[in-house]
Amino acid sequence: MADTFTQVYIHTVFAVQDRFSIISESWKDELYKYIAGVIKKNKHKPLAINGMGDHIHVFIGMKPTQYLSDLIQDIKAYSSRWINDRKFVKGNFNWQSGYGAFSYSHSQIDNVIKYIMKQEQHHKQKTFKEEYVQLLKIFEIQFEEKYLFKWVD
Repeated sequence: MADTFTQVYIHTVFAVQDRFSIISESWKDELYKYIAGVIKKNKHKPLAINGMGDHIHVFIGMKPTQYLSDLIQDIKAYSSRWINDRKFVKGNFNWQSGYGAFSYSHSQIDNVIKYIMKQEQHHKQKTFKEEYVQLLKIFEIQFEEKYLFKWVD
């Protein structure tokens, strides 16, 4: 019987609902570990997770056993519940709908991991909106600004 061999690396980006900057330094590492656990539970490999108070980047080695949209739905649903159960924020925590997803080759893994792990330094020079729109342009993804995340000006 033949086996399935794949090499799929996906960099995803998603934001906190209404772009509130509420992911706190005091619990963000726990959140990233929890998200890594969700990814592993779904039989994928977490390669890097990092972000800012209002958004995160997740780099995943994907197995062909699940749709990306289903994995992102699981990550968002379980992590929202985890944050709310621990009462890390006032009110109810939610992620915005939608996400960005960008594929990379094996040779780019180290560069993508470095990029994600240096988010704090990166955002001293660029806003999340500038970063996200730049990614869409680099990957030649056509978009209408009105359908992007809600932006905080």
